Amino acid sequence: MSHLYKHLRIHQVFGANTDVGKTIITTALVRASALNNKRVFYLKPVSTGAPQDADDEHIKRYAGPQKHLVDTHCLFRYGDPVSPHLAAKMASETQGGKVSVPSDETFVVSVAEHIRKRAKGASLPAHMYVETAGGVHSPTLSGTTQLDSYRPLFLPTILIGDSKLGGISSTISSFESLLLRGYIVDAILLFRDEYYRNFEYLTQYFAERGTHVTALDPPPPRIDDPAENFANTEQYYSNLVSDSLQGDIFTAVEHLNACHVQRIQELDSMPRRTLDTIWWPFVQHGLVKNEKDVTVIDSAWSDFFSIYDSSPGKTSQPTSLLQPQLDGSASWWTQTVGHAHPTLALAAANAAGRYGHVMFPQATHLPALKLAERLLQGPGKGWASRAFFSDNGSTGMEVALKMALRSFIVSSGLELSSAEKKSLGVIGLRGSYHGDTIGTMDACEEGVYTCEWHEAKGYWFEPPTVSIRQGQVTVSLPPALSSLAGDQHHQAAESFESLSHVYDVEQRLKSPLARLYRQHLEKNIRNLQADDSQKLATLVLEPIVMGAGGMIFVDPLFQRVMVDVVRDPTLFPAALPVIFDEVFVGLYRLGFESAGPILGVNPDISVNAKILTGGVLPLAVTLASDRIFQVFNSGSKVDALLHGHSYTAHAVGCQVANATLDMIGQLVKSDPWVAATHKWAPEGAPSSKVWSFWDPEFITSISRLDIVDEAMALGTVLAIKFTDDDAGYASHSAQALLQSLRLPLDDGSTSSAPGGAPFGVHYRTLGNVAYFMSSLNTSRATIEALEDRLWKLVSNIRRS
Repeated sequence: MSHLYKHLRIHQVFGANTDVGKTIITTALVRASALNNKRVFYLKPVSTGAPQDADDEHIKRYAGPQKHLVDTHCLFRYGDPVSPHLAAKMASETQGGKVSVPSDETFVVSVAEHIRKRAKGASLPAHMYVETAGGVHSPTLSGTTQLDSYRPLFLPTILIGDSKLGGISSTISSFESLLLRGYIVDAILLFRDEYYRNFEYLTQYFAERGTHVTALDPPPPRIDDPAENFANTEQYYSNLVSDSLQGDIFTAVEHLNACHVQRIQELDSMPRRTLDTIWWPFVQHGLVKNEKDVTVIDSAWSDFFSIYDSSPGKTSQPTSLLQPQLDGSASWWTQTVGHAHPTLALAAANAAGRYGHVMFPQATHLPALKLAERLLQGPGKGWASRAFFSDNGSTGMEVALKMALRSFIVSSGLELSSAEKKSLGVIGLRGSYHGDTIGTMDACEEGVYTCEWHEAKGYWFEPPTVSIRQGQVTVSLPPALSSLAGDQHHQAAESFESLSHVYDVEQRLKSPLARLYRQHLEKNIRNLQADDSQKLATLVLEPIVMGAGGMIFVDPLFQRVMVDVVRDPTLFPAALPVIFDEVFVGLYRLGFESAGPILGVNPDISVNAKILTGGVLPLAVTLASDRIFQVFNSGSKVDALLHGHSYTAHAVGCQVANATLDMIGQLVKSDPWVAATHKWAPEGAPSSKVWSFWDPEFITSISRLDIVDEAMALGTVLAIKFTDDDAGYASHSAQALLQSLRLPLDDGSTSSAPGGAPFGVHYRTLGNVAYFMSSLNTSRATIEALEDRLWKLVSNIRRS
């Protein structure tokens, strides 16, 4: 993943099939590089069969007159001449299981460490060839196909085409399999078979696709006599790789060299080009001082970016120009199973190939229909009857507001003027955020995200919040609640034994705090109704956590009481529609599918996005109850929900969403999930319905630091609020305090990043709040590594 060296050009060699001449052509490349006076490193990660017949031995044998420049190596060698996965299994069985089959992680780290070692040892320009085994989908040691096993390394690729009968198809299929997984295919090389003439077709085919093809003379038939065979083969290589440094193989090497140089030049130019052309979201360009402030992402895999680092001196050192960087915000809360997951890439390609995009009004297609049915039986189970597709979270919330406001107008029976309809307001919470479109901004109070056209419509209560302060689970009350007079004498904060007790909403409904919440809500709503300047038409909530407002964990009891109040007929003769904005929190971001079961109450409308499509592309679905749907259902077209998008229910997004939900269904039953729920369980309980992938002891410990005001974690989300007198979105305190996280930390150990290199952390902050977010399948090792770095960094900060 993070292997790009100015002085070492690396290419991985894949074959379109077994026996396509992969080793022979690689030998020619090695020999040509050496004749160009380049030091050459050849790596055969896995070899099976007799050592004397091994590919690395063949390379050594025929390295040519400059063989002293050639270094060959094999990492995993097995005696049985079978597929690597079977050879490893047979070797383990032979030794009674005492030797385990290397995992994908072990395999990738071994290859990566070898590359780093060779890069460090090469002071002059050098070439490296990493030759795989068999075809692109041949299994590696663990049984994972080579395409997927090698993908974390993300090495530029040479594909050896198949020159025999059927080879056109296998070559094109292999090429497309590589492209689907994001590989850079710099060249295709194959033999010039004059009978089948595959090279003629493939040269033209790939020229139209901008891919270089080189055809080489085939080798002579093998001769039984070893001495004769050696002499014959050596003569073949001498002719193919001439001392004159002329010929097709040298043209291929020159092309590979040019690809290497061009890739570095392009990466090096991207910061300046970006600063000259791009207008970023949520970025003050006046604070972006120079090119080094631009994060150039070359690729991504799992939870990591591979970023370009052109620091002064870096380009002249034997270190990689690319380094792994942990995606600490899950790419704005979208990542589900990590970046570039092949299952989701294939799902997207399948739908694109079958449908592209097709019209949706009064039509249907299987990906959309299946997704709608699944969501109605998932987060919508027991209350939702319809699914409405839109483009993203913000537009999904626009749809939700239109549904709710029309429903209120019809169900309330009020005769409202046009002006009164346009001024209908929402009930919400301070700090809420529902998107950047005008309608959703109007459903929030004035704030940093609103624009010049913003017209706040509604009333927003300041919520009580949940956090861990000084090691204690705490519900903190805002001034409006803590200052209420009466016999209750409630303090500004109330402590709880565990998070499980806080989120046991049904049990807490009988508490004095619940009565206080209801009293506060009823009093303010009655005052608003008495004023009558604005009709309150819907309740809009980000359940459990308000994300963009500062990762505010709202007391679930307060939100439950809010729902109960707006459905109280003594306050609202017709219950107000309730909207759950679950764009951020839904589909297990917080460890549960939907907030409804936690709050003990269902909405009338909810919106899901972000996790829905696995972090691949945008799509949103607004779920609605039958009560809401029937408001729009009549014999008149003008009564319909006249809202839509050109790409409504695009098949690619729907297919990816279905694949994502399939994967989530497996993850929720996985060992890491079970272990995490056990770790967060109260004493004596087997598990907890509220839990986190973040370690509870880490959260408790960091919350006790002087510099930390509070900390909190649920599911994949960790939030740390730093003490800051100038707290708020405009604050840079969290960003400044954690700045060193962005730098890789090299402690000499193998990291959890793909390939094991030291990694930095890409993170986002919300004023004085730093938040971090994992995928649903982030390894415990990666989370622990970040916890350790955070602890070492934050615990050494002293309050000024």
